[in-house]
Amino acid sequence: MPLRLLASVALLFICCATQAQNLTSPATSAPPAISYVQDIQPILTEKCVACHACNDAPCQLNLGSGEGLSRGASKIPVYQGERSEAVAPTRLFYDARNTEAWRGKGFYSVLEAQGGQAALMARMLDLGRRAPLPANSKIPDEIALGLNRENVCPMPGEFNAYAAAHTQQGMPLAVAGLTDAEYQTLQRWLAAGAPVEQQSITPSVSETAQINAWEALLNQPGARQALVGRWLFEHLFLAHIYFEGGETQHFFQWVRSRTPSGQPVDLIATRRPDDDPGSDFYYRLVPVQGVIVHKTHITFAMSPQKLDRVRHLFYGTDWTVSALPGYGPGHRANPFLTFEAIPAAARYQFMLDNAEYFVRTFIRGPVCRGQIATDVIRDQFWVVFQDPAQDHYITDAAYRGHAMPLLAMPGQNDDVGSVLSLWLSYRDRRNQYEDLRRDSYAKMPAPGWSTLWTGNDNALLTVFRHFDSASVNKGLIGDVPHSMWLFDFPLLERTYYQLAVNFDVYGNVSHQAQTRLYFDLIRNGAEINFLRLMPADQRDGMLGDLYQDGGKFKMWLDYQSIDDDTPTGIKVDAKAPQRDFAFKLIERAGSLNAAPDPINRCAGAYCSRASLDSTFAQAEQALSRLTSRPAAGLKVIDQLP
Repeated sequence: MPLRLLASVALLFICCATQAQNLTSPATSAPPAISYVQDIQPILTEKCVACHACNDAPCQLNLGSGEGLSRGASKIPVYQGERSEAVAPTRLFYDARNTEAWRGKGFYSVLEAQGGQAALMARMLDLGRRAPLPANSKIPDEIALGLNRENVCPMPGEFNAYAAAHTQQGMPLAVAGLTDAEYQTLQRWLAAGAPVEQQSITPSVSETAQINAWEALLNQPGARQALVGRWLFEHLFLAHIYFEGGETQHFFQWVRSRTPSGQPVDLIATRRPDDDPGSDFYYRLVPVQGVIVHKTHITFAMSPQKLDRVRHLFYGTDWTVSALPGYGPGHRANPFLTFEAIPAAARYQFMLDNAEYFVRTFIRGPVCRGQIATDVIRDQFWVVFQDPAQDHYITDAAYRGHAMPLLAMPGQNDDVGSVLSLWLSYRDRRNQYEDLRRDSYAKMPAPGWSTLWTGNDNALLTVFRHFDSASVNKGLIGDVPHSMWLFDFPLLERTYYQLAVNFDVYGNVSHQAQTRLYFDLIRNGAEINFLRLMPADQRDGMLGDLYQDGGKFKMWLDYQSIDDDTPTGIKVDAKAPQRDFAFKLIERAGSLNAAPDPINRCAGAYCSRASLDSTFAQAEQALSRLTSRPAAGLKVIDQLP
């Protein structure tokens, strides 16, 4: 009997174990939970982020992060150049802290099921699924694309009307669409309530040590230290910072916080980085969140060596601060007066050391839709910089004192009715400065090669314009351009403040018009600075060649006359002075030129880069023959829009 009892008990345990195993077997278990980070964001990154990122995301629906998706969509456009009143900024991770706060700013959910209907995002995806576009065929004319497309942005209760009127405009719009697996994954996730887990970036040990060191530098006590910290913050607020020895995908950005280092950041959101923070604050470094997109990814390297360099530049000489400046419109309009106490040589040298970064901030910039600014620059030009020892603003205190009041920039007063008078006032001040500069430099020794700064490979830059965006590269790339820019400190600092620090994409038509018009003067100033290096008797003709048709009227109306008397100390071929100057510059630059370009500037029979595989060398040789032919001679040019 005991044996039979033991056998029965053993059999019972075996049966129970088998049943338990069957209950948890893959054949009968529920599908695994979908992870937003592992499953959803990769789909959105591949199929959606190209459009739904940055300020020009349709309906402000930013799909680069769970926070952007949870925030939802808005009917309020960021880009509305004709608006008479500025609108409240809606910067993700900055202007609101939670979904409830975004609802108060006019955003509505695309994830919540409402009124017995599926989530708005689910219905948009279903609409795109039900009416796919034929593969390898032209997009129907009724589907408007491009920057000027008027987005409808239906709310959940408006979707049925939208779907009836736009049967082929589901999501993703006008592209190949989602695979079956991607579509099912997204719909299952939405049906489950669209859970989004928190994804935080934890700095490494090396990054933490460097963050602490940089925060300590910017938050030092004392008037001098406060002014330097403010100047550095205003010049680095756009940077995606990475650290020497840090993690590959870790980037950080500067913010102002109510809490000091070592405590959770309590971010102070202001419209501009030079606005009054309204309370005591500390400069803090926080991780950049969301998918990295090229337009906003302007990187800046930090290291112990750069920290030492900053200390040397700003604290290596004796200088004092009598009183810290305020944060009013006057201080925003004229950073030269605001930061007058900091040695100009230190400020300029910091910008020169990192010139590629600073030119990128206002040439590429995070504005996302930039044709308002980029239509005043050429498709390709080279940028060089004036050596601090040759910059009169740096070396002559009396000249600096006369110049500072004339360097204020427009845009702080956005009264629409006063836009013309404001513009004329700032234009006239700028032209007074150009007169002062021209007359002062005429008394100096003739400019020579020593005029140009050659401190590191930031000294030579190339800018390319691509309709509504532009890029900046180290080195002299392409054939000799039609124009070149020469920045000195007053011009570089004004460009940065006008287009990066003080430009407000949420501003009204008056602010944006004043900004664009003043940038036109900035470009003209950079061109005039460069022409001072050319033969005096050819400057007028070269300047006139840059301004055709309506540009000549603008020259007469807004620009000052160029110095066509003071000689240059640079000897160039009188038949082609700019081209000869360019090749002499390339030759003198040597290894400083970060981008040798034999394809566009062939100097002999072999037009390819050294040490290339023979196949690539042959390809570059063929490309050099193509680039050497003027585009105007190609018949296809007449067929281009």
